[in-house]
Amino acid sequence: MTAPITVLLVDDHILVRRGFRRLLEDDPGIVVAGEASSAEEAIALNAQLAPTVILMDYALPGVNGITAMRDILKASPSAVVLMLSMHSEAALVQRALEAGARGYLLKSATDLDLPDAVRRAAAGARVLDPRLAQAAGAPAEGTRDLSARETEVLQLICEGLSNRDIATRLSLSVNTVAVHRANIMSALGVHKTAELVVYAIQHGLVNLK
Repeated sequence: MTAPITVLLVDDHILVRRGFRRLLEDDPGIVVAGEASSAEEAIALNAQLAPTVILMDYALPGVNGITAMRDILKASPSAVVLMLSMHSEAALVQRALEAGARGYLLKSATDLDLPDAVRRAAAGARVLDPRLAQAAGAPAEGTRDLSARETEVLQLICEGLSNRDIATRLSLSVNTVAVHRANIMSALGVHKTAELVVYAIQHGLVNLK
């Protein structure tokens, strides 16, 4: 029997946590292992429970969710954190992804499928609400079309795979993947992985699972 996906809910509003708990526990393969209302509680409970996925509110009292996530990832590098927020600004999305979030979801989305997002994140996929990409800005000047191989590599980057994982998946060397990554960024006129992910989704260059 497959072990359930365990989730730590981090939000300072108890009604929000109750709502998310109900959504998640409707899925028999997901168990809410704990709840936290602050960054300090989240850090302590992560150390105690080692959940599969942490659903982290951005706007926590005192220390915000991104800072809390950094502390958690420092202690548990393999932790999977999904950021939840009412804010859709591109700068916040990029900041969260750069800090190590596996994804960024809007709490206000009426079609939010939280169990599906948790399952995808637990499986290693990048989870990002497509509507967030609209805040990423216009295409950069001087961009070019990607080759078939570059598009393939870009898809895997957006799914959250490392260069080594991509190399294994595509039977390439790690150095070759690194070159493809650099060429993709140059072709699209972006400089950071978080910007690349948002740009790729905004312009329909990848398929979200």
